[in-house]
Amino acid sequence: MKGLVLPILLVALAEGAARTFGIASDSLAAPSDIAAALAEALADGRLLLWSAQTVASALAGLAIGGGLGLVLGLLVGLSPATGRVLHLPIEFLRPIPSVALLPVALLGFGFGYRLEIAIVAFACFWPVLIIGSAAISGVERRLLEVGRVLRFGPLARIRKIVLPAALPRLFVAFRLAAGVSLIVAVTVEIALNPLGLGYAMMYAQETLRPALMFAVLVWVGLVGWAINALLLTAQRRLFGPAALVNAGP
Repeated sequence: MKGLVLPILLVALAEGAARTFGIASDSLAAPSDIAAALAEALADGRLLLWSAQTVASALAGLAIGGGLGLVLGLLVGLSPATGRVLHLPIEFLRPIPSVALLPVALLGFGFGYRLEIAIVAFACFWPVLIIGSAAISGVERRLLEVGRVLRFGPLARIRKIVLPAALPRLFVAFRLAAGVSLIVAVTVEIALNPLGLGYAMMYAQETLRPALMFAVLVWVGLVGWAINALLLTAQRRLFGPAALVNAGP
């Protein structure tokens, strides 16, 4: 509850300033007006529709990018030779901002979900690949030797030994990628794609409705917070509190 003190104080100060000095602007709105716009957008279902569009694209991109990142992370983590071969392409492509691919993706996919999913998948691919390969390469070699002694095949060793041992850090990788997926999805919608929460913010700004614009912005923050809270809860229940410290942020 102590973490709410500062936000509540800032909101109260903003509301007081708005009522004292007045806000006659096409770019600002009082917190009470923002709350009213948020309630109205929730009541008529618009906000839920925008949220569904954004979250669907984010989750689809996370599944595709994260899945591909996990597969390549397995190859790199288990095979140092593969890691050396792929090091240069990975280090060349990884710094490219995902939104810089928008013109290329637009030519290939056009407007709509496919465009957004492709960009989100590219962004989610890298954290899962980097953290996943590090987690897998850190699996105790003695465990792999046990698998050989038990005559496990390559797939059985991965399924029964490698993935369970690396799972806490892999979960962290997907949790970080989940946050990235929402950020990139909203950014793509703001920049180009006429869907979801990002487009709703741009539409509100262009139609001079700052209260709605800030309401959607607040809602994006709440959605991101809820997703992260759910994943943190799942992480604690699956791996215990110590996993939050040992596995990373």
